Amino acid sequence: MDIKCWGSRGSVPVSGPAYLRYGGDTTCIEITAKTGETLIIDAGTGLRRLGNSLMDRDIHQYYLLLTHAHWDHIMGIAFFRPLQFRKARLIIQDRLFSGVGTRDVLHEVMKSPFFPISLNDLKARLDFVKYPEPSFSIGSIRVEAIPTSHNNGGMGYRFLEDGKTFVFLTDNELGFDHPESRGFDAYLDFSRNADLLFHDGEYTEDEYSRKKGWGHSSIKDVLDLARRAGVKQLGLFHLNQDRTDDDMDKMVKDCRADLKAGQSPMDVFAVAADTVIHL
Repeated sequence: MDIKCWGSRGSVPVSGPAYLRYGGDTTCIEITAKTGETLIIDAGTGLRRLGNSLMDRDIHQYYLLLTHAHWDHIMGIAFFRPLQFRKARLIIQDRLFSGVGTRDVLHEVMKSPFFPISLNDLKARLDFVKYPEPSFSIGSIRVEAIPTSHNNGGMGYRFLEDGKTFVFLTDNELGFDHPESRGFDAYLDFSRNADLLFHDGEYTEDEYSRKKGWGHSSIKDVLDLARRAGVKQLGLFHLNQDRTDDDMDKMVKDCRADLKAGQSPMDVFAVAADTVIHL
């Protein structure tokens, strides 16, 4: 599978010279299966650039999975250019977010007075599909799901293809159990032996001591999870909106020093916009 990040920023998009290397768009991941299917995780502001790219590549069918319905994960949907064309088809995972269905969530984003074009005005074909959980397949990729530890709930995903595993656990607080949390050990098992793990890395240890219960993890807890799970590559995700490129470089440097001191072979990096990984 091929994985590309179109946005990894958390909470709100940012811009300016201090954010050029890691980017300022919010969550959007593209996965391409060996059988050709295009999977999209989340509809943050990175979805705008992805939509333009898909049109340029003449790709017109896509599968959308949402981790949860907080603004930074859905605010790009109204600017997803393929939705303006009849030849496009968007197959959307239909599930409940705090009791609200996916169609209604997206409808709220695109209604007056918030946006001039409604969901019903779109020319593309929108199919809302209830996938059987906790696992289902899209083309050659097997998808497994797990509820995350986050305010208002959320979903993490594991993607498997040809013996390779990519785990995506953003907006997941390892140090505090929110109502839908499955607990640290469950996320440990879910990440076990992953070739690639993208995990919420919002806070330093000092920051987390003041923001426990806010729905995001400390770097210390994330490193502990990844090491114990035997993860090969760890990508820090949900980059803090105030974390500059230089700040992120220092965070990664400190993580690598920690891993080296513990003689861990795991590779760690911060996920930047336009990061491309083949598994």
